[in-house]
Amino acid sequence: MKSTLVIDLEAEKQEILKRYRALLRACKSTLQKGDKKEIRKAFDMALESHKDMRRKSGEPYIYHPIAVAQIAAEEIGLGTTSIVCALLHDVVEDTDISLEDIEREFGKKTARIIDGLTKISGVFDYNSSLQAENFRKMLLTLADDVRVILIKLADRLHNMRTMDFMPRQKQLKIASETIYLYAPLAHRLGLYAIKSELEDLSMKYLEPDTYKYIAVQLNEKKAERNAFIKTFIEPINEILHEQGLNASVYGRPKSIHSIWNKMKKKNIPFEEVYDLFAIRIILDSTPEREKAECWKAYSIVTDLYRPNPDRLRDWVSSPKGNGYESLHTTVMGPKGQWVEVQIRTQRMNEIAEKGFAAHWKYKESSNDNGLDQWIQKVREMLSNPEANALDFLDDFKMNLFSDEIFIFTPKGALLQLPMGATALDFAFEIHTDIGATCIGAKVNHKLVPLSYKLQNGDQVEIITSSKQVPKEDWLNIVMTAKAKSKIKSSLKEEKRRIAENGKEILERKLKSLKITYNTDNLNKIAYFFKLPSTQELFVSVANGKIELKDLKDYLQSEKEIESRHTDPKLTENQQIENVLTKVKSSESDILLIGEDMQKIDYNLAACCNPIPGDDVFGFVTVNEGIKIHRTNCPNAAQLMSNYGYRIVKAKWNRQKELTFLTGLHIVGIDDVGLINNITKVISNDFKVNMRSITVDTNDGIFEGSIKIFVNDKEHLDQLIQNLLEVKGVTGVSRFDA
Repeated sequence: MKSTLVIDLEAEKQEILKRYRALLRACKSTLQKGDKKEIRKAFDMALESHKDMRRKSGEPYIYHPIAVAQIAAEEIGLGTTSIVCALLHDVVEDTDISLEDIEREFGKKTARIIDGLTKISGVFDYNSSLQAENFRKMLLTLADDVRVILIKLADRLHNMRTMDFMPRQKQLKIASETIYLYAPLAHRLGLYAIKSELEDLSMKYLEPDTYKYIAVQLNEKKAERNAFIKTFIEPINEILHEQGLNASVYGRPKSIHSIWNKMKKKNIPFEEVYDLFAIRIILDSTPEREKAECWKAYSIVTDLYRPNPDRLRDWVSSPKGNGYESLHTTVMGPKGQWVEVQIRTQRMNEIAEKGFAAHWKYKESSNDNGLDQWIQKVREMLSNPEANALDFLDDFKMNLFSDEIFIFTPKGALLQLPMGATALDFAFEIHTDIGATCIGAKVNHKLVPLSYKLQNGDQVEIITSSKQVPKEDWLNIVMTAKAKSKIKSSLKEEKRRIAENGKEILERKLKSLKITYNTDNLNKIAYFFKLPSTQELFVSVANGKIELKDLKDYLQSEKEIESRHTDPKLTENQQIENVLTKVKSSESDILLIGEDMQKIDYNLAACCNPIPGDDVFGFVTVNEGIKIHRTNCPNAAQLMSNYGYRIVKAKWNRQKELTFLTGLHIVGIDDVGLINNITKVISNDFKVNMRSITVDTNDGIFEGSIKIFVNDKEHLDQLIQNLLEVKGVTGVSRFDA
């Protein structure tokens, strides 16, 4: 007998009203006359449209739009128009309500934002192979109204918070996209709190074990940490009060993702990460006294505790491009450990937490137009129709992640560029023509090459020549999206000219070989010479790389193919389709690794060297069948985000006699017989074959790398455990051999 889920509709109704009231309380500070009525109207429309829908968890669907609206109000600080749009963000896509209905009820502006949200809701459709193209559409709507993106971020944040009921495969994909695109986007818009939470939630699904481990460790040391913070803060509070500064001082834990990043970057265990928290001093200050009071607080802190002179960051005098203002310093605490201290005013803090949404609130007092500049840059990138969608995505991400440097022109005007930008980037930033004809630069009156990396505060003068044209290797020199896209379109123009030449030459040569000049034959010739397009074929002919004798070879191979009556080579997409069909049409749509039951070629990816027991997925390639990657492979997020349709589920089939090469990095205190003990554990206790061992000892510290063959992850974990028990060994970690 089927058990039916009994739903208490009355209780649900009460819960919906409770959540709606909480939303109204969150908007209270921004409500104008008549706003409450608008929000109520939107709520009623959403409630009615979604009345028969439920989420994967079984909850009424309306919980989701209310939650998104609450995040938009509370955590991003958006106003009534945005709240209305957040409540209605799914109705056009999921129900019978049309954009015209919305425009009639709520006006043009709301309809336009919802149109933007609807356009981008399919951006990361589960089966879409064109995420990058869609992402571009999404940014076009951003250029129209930034609220579209802010509501989309609120939507993504709520989805990430409630992803437990999704299938694992979908969790991996959504988390990959979040870490790849949404977290950087939140960072660039200055939404630091949301960025940190998105990173943590992505990590919870992409690296569950590490996430749990760090969370447990943080929890265990909580009481000890709080006691330390208390003793650290007391004297600061006292002196701030004496000096008449009105401030609140508290400790704030660092995010799990940032702790994990530090562990990876410095290759250290959790115990050695010293800055698990930061102390924050928030001053209640008036606009004209902000700067002076921040520095006053700084001098109070550094009188009490000795600062590390290399760690002072002053974003009060020159704020970051996303509006972030704050003073950061690292000081030596009472127990001999470094502590990060952040000093800012309430206004700065709100901008740091809520990003540009808070900027609008302070627009009158702030002359910062960072957001407008940023949107302008995005518009420039989008207006270049030539850019391949994936290149565009990478260029865009590159500009999302970067910190800024400030560069002066010879006349003292200030330009902002991403960290790592070169003299050539600067030239393109001034004007496309100056970039295209640039032959060198003078930095602080000294001559430097185009590839010179600029430092904060450099003064740069560009030297041009009318004979100069953009070169292919310039793409390796520049890092800004603007310079890249201009160089690419310039090179394309040049290539087009060469291709036109090659086309005429090829036409003559084919005529002499009695080969018909048509698209089909050109594609076959390009495929034969392993060239990606007919344009490349024309260029190769023009450059003399393909001559008459090469074309004769092609003719010969065509005759052989005809005589064998085999099909011409399949196109790349057909090959991919075939492999996918082969996998998907098997009993289950999971690729089993380690047994020949599906007759499908697979290779283990060299970038992450998976071994049995690792969490893995398959990626369909053109020439090498299916590549197996670990789900925490450094390339996984990018593959899942850009080529979702080429991902196949994969799991290991138990098969003991297979062995896989992997590497172990061993660190310890050098002792007589240590190497002997290590090799004994590996060879005798584990019957494992070693492929190579390299050892280095320095001042009593032993470091070794061993490459070994193991059966699976369990086997490897057990071996690591046993090695850690060898006297003198302090650490063992896996690396990809």
